[in-house]
Order: sequence, then C-alpha cells, then structure tokens
Amino acid sequence: MGGPARRTTEIDVAEAKKAFFLMVGFIGLIWILQVANWADHYGLDFSYGILPRNIGRLPEIFTAPFLHFSWDHIEGNSGPLFVFGLLAAYRGVKKFLGVTLLVAITSGLAVWLFQGNQLTVGASGLIFGYFGYVLARGLIDRNLIDALAAVVMGLSYAYILTVAIPGTPGVSWIAHLGGLVGGIAAGWIFRTRRPSGAKPPGDPGDSAGRPPGATVAVPTSPDHPRADLYKELGDLGL
Repeated sequence: MGGPARRTTEIDVAEAKKAFFLMVGFIGLIWILQVANWADHYGLDFSYGILPRNIGRLPEIFTAPFLHFSWDHIEGNSGPLFVFGLLAAYRGVKKFLGVTLLVAITSGLAVWLFQGNQLTVGASGLIFGYFGYVLARGLIDRNLIDALAAVVMGLSYAYILTVAIPGTPGVSWIAHLGGLVGGIAAGWIFRTRRPSGAKPPGDPGDSAGRPPGATVAVPTSPDHPRADLYKELGDLGL
C-alpha cells in the first residue's frame, strides 16, 4: 500500500479508536448520572429536564439528554446510542462534538417549543440525530458504506424508530423528529469539502480539459528562427 493510502488508513483507525473510547465514556457518564438520579429519587430529572416554554428551563436542553426516567429507559437507549454514536464519531471526533451540540439544540428546542406541558429527558433525540447524520453524510459524500451502515443499524433497532410515530404513550416523538432534522442538517454542514477547482475522481483530463497525452500546437511564422525545430518536434508528436 502506498504512502498516502497507508496514511489515510492510519488516520481512520486512530479516529475509530478515539470514537470508541469517547462513546464508552459517554455511556459510562449517563449510567453514573442514572445511579445518582436513582439515589436522589429521580430529582435530577425534575431539576434538569426540559419544561416546555419555561424561559428559566431553556438551558436544560443541554442537560436533559444525559438523564433518564428509569432503568428500563436508560437500558433501551444505551445500545443504539453507542452504535449510532460510534458510527457518527469514527470519521472525525471533532465533527462529532459539533454534531452532538447541533442535535441537542434542535431536539431540545423542538421539545421546548412544541411539546405538551410535560417534563422531558432522555438521549433518544441524540440517537435519531446520529442516525440522520450518518445517513445524510453517506448520501452527501457519496460514501455507500456509511449510508448502508446507517440503514442496516436502523433496521436492527427498528423498535427505536417505531417510537418516533406520533401517539406512542410516554414518548416524545417531537424530540426524535427534532434530533433527526438536526442530524440531517449536520450531514450537510459537516460534509467533506473538496478544494475549489479540484478534478472529480477519475477525471482523465487536465485543468484545461485536455485528455492525457494531448499536444498543443505552437503557432510560429515561417521566418521564426526556431520554426524548423518546432516543426520537427511537432512531427514527432512532442
């Protein structure tokens, strides 16, 4: 394997390792908070959950994703959160942090603006955001592997996707929808940008649109001192 290709592979592996440990830490954090929340009789939910249209509770859009209502709640979210988070982070941890911030804002604001008058916590909005980001990134960057991975994992966790349907008791489908919208937007915002004027992959021409091996005629007048030399070079195809 050549130098540049080997270097790209090394970067991908390094990012994948960072993404793995990041998500292990993320899952560990929400479980530690769950233990503290349970010990406090879920007082953290009432203190740091989202209360719709309450100005004083608007900052809680950043804390609510780390809290859960019960052990069943956090158990149901932990698997898909780890998987979709890993898929979202392995191509760039810095981008992943930006995606997480954007999804937390869109999901939280959707709940704060449109949810009924009920307390909302949970990482489901982030899960849908990561799913939307991985799928959109794969389609926008034309990376078939990422797009297929998102679809396959989405089908694997179909029970998570079904709760986004309006009317599921005790579930904020608005938070899921807001997260999905934020994830798709993040796929566009954090897309891979190619240098301006760069040739698309497989383009055989040069910057002037000439095919490889093409020669350029150099016009000369008959009395030019190097006219004979140019003629001979032209006859040789040089």
